[in-house]
Amino acid sequence: MRLQLMKFFGLLFFGFVYSAQAQYSWGTHAFTYLNQLNNAQNAGVGGRLYAINDKEVGLSLDQPALLDASLAHQYHTSVGILPSGVHYGTLVSAFKTKWGVFAPYLRYMNYGSFNQTNPEGQVTGTFNAFDYNIGTSYAYTPNPYFRIGAQINLLGSNLERFSAYGFSAHFSALLVHPNQQFVAALGVRNAGIIFKDYTPQANSMLPLDIYAAVSYRLAHAPFRFHLVGHSLNHAQNIWLDPNATETLDPLTGDTIPVYIPNLGEKIANHLQFQLELIPKGAIQIRMGFDYNRRQQLQLNDFPGLAGFSLGTRLHIKRFDLDYAVQFYSKAGSIQTLGLSTDLARLKRKI
Repeated sequence: MRLQLMKFFGLLFFGFVYSAQAQYSWGTHAFTYLNQLNNAQNAGVGGRLYAINDKEVGLSLDQPALLDASLAHQYHTSVGILPSGVHYGTLVSAFKTKWGVFAPYLRYMNYGSFNQTNPEGQVTGTFNAFDYNIGTSYAYTPNPYFRIGAQINLLGSNLERFSAYGFSAHFSALLVHPNQQFVAALGVRNAGIIFKDYTPQANSMLPLDIYAAVSYRLAHAPFRFHLVGHSLNHAQNIWLDPNATETLDPLTGDTIPVYIPNLGEKIANHLQFQLELIPKGAIQIRMGFDYNRRQQLQLNDFPGLAGFSLGTRLHIKRFDLDYAVQFYSKAGSIQTLGLSTDLARLKRKI
């Protein structure tokens, strides 16, 4: 039965990737939050915590290959607050069946209330904007060192009187070295279709992302280092102004050419760096740096901490409390709070 499920997911994978790649173009995304917002533990490193083998059901939202039988009955919920009151939330749990372990989840993104105006700028009312999706993750474990995971999602979006609906899938593989220190991951996120767009003229696409990641934990120190390559389906993931032209320096009169990124800059924009301090005690600390996020969102005169992320975990008896802050720009940051527990173990204690 497991093999049949994985064959089914494999057919979905090739079909959706082909469809998405054939129609993809910059600036036509819907459901972009799918590649940006994560659970609180993931948010502590800025997202994309893929190459990891921790027994945390919340991480299966972003890496379905992490699921195994030990996660059954685990529960995780996260809430995040963005500038201007925008907020999001996730809820995920896992249960074991005769076909394997599944992790169903709910996720939403609430953009808040907006003023509705007429052509003269007069307020005529208000409207809301809301994205959401439901789905489940599943993983197949042929041996202790290799796992294949899949996730399917139903997507919905309501923006005033406009709505869009779609279907997406996430496929991943996880390789764990026998000594548990080295972990590698490869995957495709948000391969799918939008079967109802906001308007008949719209041509929105899902934010397809192909990634690869590795991590290494030191043998005699509580540090784990991660390197993630994201947006690998794009040779260049830097936004360049298509209308940019050469300008003149007002002081020297020299010509300032249009910016063209070199090879090193293109590679750096695909990289994300993560670091975890994970001692055996009650406190863990995480941090991350996303070069592309910093370059695209920083202000030239006041870059601040754009692109950096910080997070911590506090273990209290049978509960794990996570807090993370992601710095996007001077406009604000995203703060996320998460709670995890094992329902079966909690019930036995009660």
